Amino acid sequence: MAPASHPASPKSVALQQPSPVLTSPLLHTSSRAGSDLANSPTGLPTVSPPALNLVIDLSHFDLQQVSDSDVSASPPLAPRQHTMVLRPRKAKTANISVTSALEPSSSSTHEPSTFQEAQRSLPWKQAMQEEIQALHDNGTWTLVPYHSSMNLVGSRWVYKIKRRADGSIERYKARLVARGFTQQEGIDYSETFSPVIKPTTVRLVLTIAISNGWSLHQLDVHNAFLNGILQEEVYMDQPPGFVHSDFPTHVCRLHKSLYGLKQAPRAWYKRLSDFLLSIGFQASKADTSLFILSYGGALFYLLVYVDDILLTGSNSELLHKLINLLSSEFKLRDLGMVHYFLGIEVKPTSIGILLSQQKYATNIIRREGMSSCKPVDTPSSPSSALTTLSGSPYSDSTKYRQIVGALQYLTFTRPDICYAVNKVCQFMHAPTEDHWAAVKRILRYLQATTSYGLHVTRGSPLSLHGFTDADWAGSVDDRKSTGGYLVYLGNTPISWKSGKQHTVARSSTEAEYKALADGTAEILWLRSLLSELQLSSPPMTTLWCDNLGATFLSVNPVFHARTKHVEVDYHFVRDRVAKKEIQVRFISSKDQLADVLTKPLSSTLFAYFRSKLRVESPSSA
Repeated sequence: MAPASHPASPKSVALQQPSPVLTSPLLHTSSRAGSDLANSPTGLPTVSPPALNLVIDLSHFDLQQVSDSDVSASPPLAPRQHTMVLRPRKAKTANISVTSALEPSSSSTHEPSTFQEAQRSLPWKQAMQEEIQALHDNGTWTLVPYHSSMNLVGSRWVYKIKRRADGSIERYKARLVARGFTQQEGIDYSETFSPVIKPTTVRLVLTIAISNGWSLHQLDVHNAFLNGILQEEVYMDQPPGFVHSDFPTHVCRLHKSLYGLKQAPRAWYKRLSDFLLSIGFQASKADTSLFILSYGGALFYLLVYVDDILLTGSNSELLHKLINLLSSEFKLRDLGMVHYFLGIEVKPTSIGILLSQQKYATNIIRREGMSSCKPVDTPSSPSSALTTLSGSPYSDSTKYRQIVGALQYLTFTRPDICYAVNKVCQFMHAPTEDHWAAVKRILRYLQATTSYGLHVTRGSPLSLHGFTDADWAGSVDDRKSTGGYLVYLGNTPISWKSGKQHTVARSSTEAEYKALADGTAEILWLRSLLSELQLSSPPMTTLWCDNLGATFLSVNPVFHARTKHVEVDYHFVRDRVAKKEIQVRFISSKDQLADVLTKPLSSTLFAYFRSKLRVESPSSA
């Protein structure tokens, strides 16, 4: 039985036809409307009903709905008593609104979730055509007959609107993604690991470039993963909406990597690193995503984070030649001076740059619906201690993990929230209402300091020095201590950490000594990185500690009887001190900058330490 039809509205009559299916010269033309559109000299279909949405607005007509009862109750009409006279009537026009099915609509500002939804919007159709054309030009695959022994990988379209730092639309990006979860290890993939640049390395290189007055260029590789060459045999279904008309049953034999494949990041990194090494760059041993080139007395540093590249150097002319050389091998765009890198806004100031994640922080606050919340002065309360069992279980643990996970990336430029974020991270397995209240306090603090960022300045010697601190037995649940370190290059902090120590310390000296060991390990890694960057540094790096026992223990073994329970691996601090690589010095607790990484502080103390961390607003930077 055919389904019952709905009555038409008394105000409008609509004649609608399905939107035309996406067509391509290389593909099926599965819609008559598409062929009519292609043959029409005006760009509109030659037959209007199948390709147009015709809407007739009858609101201007004085129409009244009369029921049967009204008809029966009305008095009989009297016979006409005069001669009929025909008079011309004023014509009434119907308001007809005609909208082309190919015209851009409000859906162009929306990111579609399916191919069927995207094909109804002209900008997304063009984006898919550009992606398919790029794949064909790149020789990503060849069509081969299907065989039952093949492990077929599916594919889907992913749509993303690329926006500028101010939120305006830059371009529409449609990406064909392979369903890599159907791959089988040992058959169509083996190794998958691919390194990415460390946040500390990014801050270090930026500090060096700003201090020396070097230009910072940002490069964006178009379809970066498509440049990776596959070593394994991978077969994929033809893309949705783009099945070849002559070979509809064939499958794609992939030669280049595709987004979504398990080995795609590794294949792209290998292709890029091989090319960089061939033109004279050397990969850093301390951070394999950092490449260094020394040529003609000039130094160049190249940072790689997937398809985002940051390039700086001491010679501007040679720098542009390097960019041209990279452009000859890969399709990339030179975005000029860095302004938006890895979601971080780079704002120039009178004495350097301000690294801000304002847009990222605003999105977190908006996603939680706290745009109008009451701000606070500190990210954590010094009067309340969080425990595992404090409060009733929180109803939405998934949302808790999502917000806390997003806050972790915000510590890239915000060391002032490092301790508070680390604290709420300790309860992700079973969050409670009290833990969620602590997360909301962080968001309220961010609401007051959304525009704040890390101020990288010039004008000071590029020497390393650090601070270490520990809060002994600060965890109520297991009485483990919280340790932290803060390392500066000149006046700019480049590395910091806040976290619970792995073992229980039996004394405050042991807790401080463990924090000292963590800080020493970070200092040694930074010293090796500076050496690879061919930058000279003082022979000894100073570490400031506010515990006399830990300070003395790093110099001599006179406290053996009281510290024999300290693990042997922490005593490497003493070896580095003996080699005159590290110098441990005492500092008063009121001047211990790492204190903000180990415990909650009052608003006055927190504001003081935040200024020392160089976390500033744009107006004060």
